[in-house]
Amino acid sequence: MFGFGVSWIHISMHRFGGVSEPLSIFLTVLFVAFLALFPALTGYLAKRFFAGQPKHTGIFFLLAIPALWTVVEWIRGMIFTGFPWLSLGYSQIDMPLGGAAPILGVFGLSYLLVLTSGLLIYAYTTHPQNYRKPLWAIAAIWVIPGLLSLVSWTQPEGDPITLSLVQGNVTQDKKWLPEQRLPTLNLYAKLSRENWSSDVVIWPETAVPAFYHIAKPFLKSLAQEARLNGSELLVGLPIYNDRLKTYYNSMISLGRDESFYEKRHLVPFGEYLPLPDILGSLITFFDIPMSDFSPGDPEASVVKVAGIKVGISICYEDAFGEEIAYSLPDAKLLINTSNDAWFGDSIAPHQHLEIARMRALETGRYLVRSTNTGISAFIDDKGDIISTSPQFETHVLTEKVQPMSGMTFYAIFTNMPIVIVSIGLLCIALWFRRKHLQVKVTPAQQID
Repeated sequence: MFGFGVSWIHISMHRFGGVSEPLSIFLTVLFVAFLALFPALTGYLAKRFFAGQPKHTGIFFLLAIPALWTVVEWIRGMIFTGFPWLSLGYSQIDMPLGGAAPILGVFGLSYLLVLTSGLLIYAYTTHPQNYRKPLWAIAAIWVIPGLLSLVSWTQPEGDPITLSLVQGNVTQDKKWLPEQRLPTLNLYAKLSRENWSSDVVIWPETAVPAFYHIAKPFLKSLAQEARLNGSELLVGLPIYNDRLKTYYNSMISLGRDESFYEKRHLVPFGEYLPLPDILGSLITFFDIPMSDFSPGDPEASVVKVAGIKVGISICYEDAFGEEIAYSLPDAKLLINTSNDAWFGDSIAPHQHLEIARMRALETGRYLVRSTNTGISAFIDDKGDIISTSPQFETHVLTEKVQPMSGMTFYAIFTNMPIVIVSIGLLCIALWFRRKHLQVKVTPAQQID
């Protein structure tokens, strides 16, 4: 699963990261093997503590496996800063189970999916007279979320606003070349000027291949032009703090008020080096290029554009549902910017779009994705795609979006309910297992 699902790691490291092909293949295999440990851990714990005689089949498949899978998947999304890519629940974004996302989140959908599998196995292995009960349970699991999809968890607030997503399609291998800087800025400026009729024009992550203090005169002039035409700019670029000697991957709102969002959840080994005292010499030995960004303020995730508060995320920050929900209820709209050019023509941009759709569904908010080479997209509060851009083409995508207010159950409690319930079910399964194993021991057996 992970070998196919994260094969694009090799593309990022070798084609665009400057890592030699043999080393990038080795590191990709190592990463895949690490991720594979998590389902392996699920299988080991289930076998070690819950497997047994046929009478334990219900405990194993209906209590232990779904709860274990969910808890371990949640841990994978946190450990070493987390990598929740390829959680099973994402597969349900267009299925009836998806209706439960505003309540249970993506890990809750994983639980329901594994529970469905357990019920099918239990129905197959149980006594012929009892197979109907698990099938009725499966029907309920799938019908109820389907009905929940008809519920509106949030409500419109104010008038719709028009956004334009500028997709410059500047390839990653040329993006940071010094001679490419001015053509890139001129391209984005030209495409923006053609869309001043929009309330906000959004550039993707690091669209500006220069630090803010270098590009500031150009951006200030363009922002003034935007304001004169009744529009605003939201621009992705790196920022250097001279006082602290730190770098930030940022979005800057150049509208009525100038405000910044600095990426909080950085990519390990991509944007910073974890455990530098331990791993620094290894990175030097393999001659792996490294970035050295600093995380932004963990409390700051909301900026104001076009007079409304929006929740900003950069790149794979939108893979962490609880972090996206942190901007609510203040944020009336969600904006994610990314540079998926790092992944080439792989499945990663499509996976990333699916993840963004889940965040919109979980929070009951419209979400827009502005990317450098695609897939840019407008997504409504039900997680449905309104429109997308073509990949690897210079393109501007424009739509009206509706600011929303209110909170889904998931936005309030995030992942804690399904994690607590899963841990509780594991405790119950252990209790049942222990109870079934208790036997009366005769004095003769004690002597033996």
